[in-house]
Amino acid sequence: MKKRIAVVPGDGIGPEVIKQAVKVLEAVSNRYNHEFTLDYALMGAIAIDETGEPLPKETVDICMMSDAVLFGAIGHPKYDNNPRAQVRPEQGLLRLRKALGLYANIRPVRLFDSLIDRSPLKQERIYGTNLVVFRELTSGIYFGEKGRIEGGNAAFDTCYYNVEEIIRIAKMAFEAASRRRGLLSLVDKANVLESSRLWREVVQKMALEYPDVLVDYLFVDNAAMQVVQQPSRFDVILTENMFGDIISDETSVITGSIGLLPSASLGLSSSLFEPIHGSYPEATGKDIANPLATILSLAMLLEHLELVDEARRVEAAVELVIDKGLVTPDLNKEHFISCSKVGDVVAMMVESDLDEDTSFDNIFEGNLPLI
Repeated sequence: MKKRIAVVPGDGIGPEVIKQAVKVLEAVSNRYNHEFTLDYALMGAIAIDETGEPLPKETVDICMMSDAVLFGAIGHPKYDNNPRAQVRPEQGLLRLRKALGLYANIRPVRLFDSLIDRSPLKQERIYGTNLVVFRELTSGIYFGEKGRIEGGNAAFDTCYYNVEEIIRIAKMAFEAASRRRGLLSLVDKANVLESSRLWREVVQKMALEYPDVLVDYLFVDNAAMQVVQQPSRFDVILTENMFGDIISDETSVITGSIGLLPSASLGLSSSLFEPIHGSYPEATGKDIANPLATILSLAMLLEHLELVDEARRVEAAVELVIDKGLVTPDLNKEHFISCSKVGDVVAMMVESDLDEDTSFDNIFEGNLPLI
């Protein structure tokens, strides 16, 4: 199979974690005889520095021509600490979402049994957690009309949704719930917000078409509490843009590290796959970032391209790496390996027939495992 992948490393640790995912993609190519053409492109702070724009037209063109986009991270302190900055790295990602029509953000949250003690939550609360968040991505308060009035002393942000925007992501969430445990939780604020009442009306009508799916309706404040009190009760969470941003980041705490959570943004022109973590500028260049979320995002990309066996092999390699304790400092401060070595080992596992009996002890001394 031949596929063209746009690779957008971005800022901070983005280039480091993307490099590891590319190693794994090359291993997939070698093992399964696929041909992946990689086109690198700029976005974010690095793009501002080099072109003056957070999203150059060339990057949009590359992404539009690709079968999928693999993205790293975005953001830089010099912009984060300047609320008056007119050009910001995050504008690039928002514009790319619009350009590609990336309306559905999908964030699976899976608890790895070997890391259950890393979570700050009690084991009995989180055991069995396996959920996915469907977040609408191209509308709502992030994209509604906004501005300053009264001489700059007042500001407004408009939350706008129409029925079609709700239906298209709700359909994906209902279909996912049908394939999973059959439970869909709509998270809104329908007791206060008119836009949330529209969401609830649309979902209630659609629920009649999916009799095998049980739907419950939660106000966002209640949902935020239940996600940490009883996360295993959730199967598929469906919500609007801002609530989804917050809830999905909250669910990342369950796993013990935000460095484990991948995401997919599916759209009309192409689809984008990225870790949910930020650019983590403090770790830039130190080779300590956790690349597993990016590698798992690559697995989602492969599945999107209908390379299901390849995706499952990547996921199995990640699980074996975690079970073997071959992790970065965010997961084990006393006994860890580097970001680049995690990428090396996962790639080796994908390309070769390594299993649980393979010894990895010497990797902590700076060497790859002997086979």
